[in-house]
Amino acid sequence: MTLFKHELRRGRTALIVWTAAIAFLFAICIFIFPDMKSQTEGLNEVFASMGGFTAAFGMDQVNFGTLTGFYAIECGNILGLGGAFYAALCAVGALSKEEKEKTAEFLLMHPISRSRIVTDKLLAVLAQIVLLNAAVYALSVGSIACIGEAVPWKEVSLLHLAYLILQLELAGICFGMSACLRRGGLGAGLGLAAVMYFLNIIANLSELAEFLRYITPFAYADGADIVTNCSLNAVLVALGIAYGIIGVGLAYWKYCRKDIM
Repeated sequence: MTLFKHELRRGRTALIVWTAAIAFLFAICIFIFPDMKSQTEGLNEVFASMGGFTAAFGMDQVNFGTLTGFYAIECGNILGLGGAFYAALCAVGALSKEEKEKTAEFLLMHPISRSRIVTDKLLAVLAQIVLLNAAVYALSVGSIACIGEAVPWKEVSLLHLAYLILQLELAGICFGMSACLRRGGLGAGLGLAAVMYFLNIIANLSELAEFLRYITPFAYADGADIVTNCSLNAVLVALGIAYGIIGVGLAYWKYCRKDIM
C-alpha cells in the first residue's frame, strides 16, 4: 500500500483546495436560500418565461421556492460541474504522470507488478473522490440544519449519490485515457467533463437529441429529475457504471502492455 499512500499524499493539496471550494460555494447557496424563498413567485415567473433555457436546466420541473428545488438546481450544478472536473483531474494523469515527470523508470524498478501499480493508483483516485463527496455531503446537511430547514434526507442523499456515481464514471473513463497518454492529459480530461455537461443540456433542449442521455452521466444526475421522481434512472446509472468499468479495464490492459519510457 506504499504507492497508494504516496498517491494520496501527492494529491492532498488538490483534494483540500477542491473540497474547500465546492463546500464553500455549497454553504453560500444554502445560506442565501431563506432570502430567495421570499422572492419565489417572481423567480418562478421569470424562469417560466425563459423558454428553452428553462428546460435545459430542468427549472421547468421544480419550484425554486422549495429547498429541494433550489438545492437541485443551484447546489446540483456546483457539485455536478465541480465534482466532474475534480474527478477528471485526479484520474486523467494518474498513470501518465511518471512518464511526464521522467520518473517512470524509478517506479518500475521496484518489486511491484504493473497491475499492482494500476490498482494502487486507481484506489487512490477513488479514495480522493469519496473523501471530497463525504465532506461536501456532511457540510451541506449541516448548512441546511443551520438555516432552520428540515433536511430532505431522501432527496439530498439521492442527489449526492448520483453525483458520486457520475464522478466515478468520469474517473474510470479518464483513468483509461491516462494509460494511453504519455505527457499528461489535463485538457483532455477537463474537456471531456465539459462536453458531457453540455451534451445533457442539448438532450434537454430537443427530443431529437434524447439519445445523448445514454452517453452523458449528467443525464442520471439531473437534479430536477431526481427530486421530482425521488429516484435514479436505473438504466442510465447501469450504463454509466458500465462505461466506467470499461475505462478501468482499458487502463489495466493498456498499462500492462505499454512500452513505458
